[in-house]
Amino acid sequence: MGKGDQRSKRGKIHIGSHGVLRPRKKKTAKKATAKKAVKKNS
Repeated sequence: MGKGDQRSKRGKIHIGSHGVLRPRKKKTAKKATAKKAVKKNS
């Protein structure tokens, strides 16, 4: 198993795909938390 194996994590990274072994990271809402910090300071 290595870069050519689509089932391995390294293979997913090499191909650029996502799957069960390489789940996508959820995007965090950084803008919303920044706005709340500004309102508290005002």
